[in-house]
Order: sequence, then C-alpha cells, then structure tokens
Amino acid sequence: MHVATELHGILDHQPRRPAEPPHLTPTQMKVLRCVHSGLLNKQIAYELGMAEATVKVHMTALMRKLNVRNRTQVAIAAGHFGWMQHA
Repeated sequence: MHVATELHGILDHQPRRPAEPPHLTPTQMKVLRCVHSGLLNKQIAYELGMAEATVKVHMTALMRKLNVRNRTQVAIAAGHFGWMQHA
C-alpha cells in the first residue's frame, strides 16, 4: 500500500473499506440487517434463534471483513455498500 494512502487513513481516522463489497454469508447478512435496525446482540440472538456468543462471533467476522472497529461502523458500511436498500 502506498504510504500517503496509509497515512491518509490514519490521519482522518476513517476506516478503509475495500472498493468491492466483501462476500458475506447468509447468516452474516441477517446479523447485519439486525445491527442496521439497531438491535443489541441479545436481541439479535433472540430474533435469529442463536446464542448471544454466536452473534458476537458473527459481529467479529463482520467487523473484520468490513475493516471497521465497532457496530456503528458496521451499520454505516452496510449503507455504503447498498446492502440495506432492499431490506
């Protein structure tokens, strides 16, 4: 990666996202929709019929794939990639 690009990402504190959206599993998309709707992990677990720990695993995977640091940035990235327009 070019140093100027790397410094730009550090200086403006914006997460760098890939130009193309990463591939998400169907379950990750369901978790993403719930996060975008403002649900907490416990609520997502109830909604999707899974353990809260499983939701956390999916959240960690989403943050890694989207190159973001928190659930708010996950929701913003969902909008950035246009995933929630038809949800």
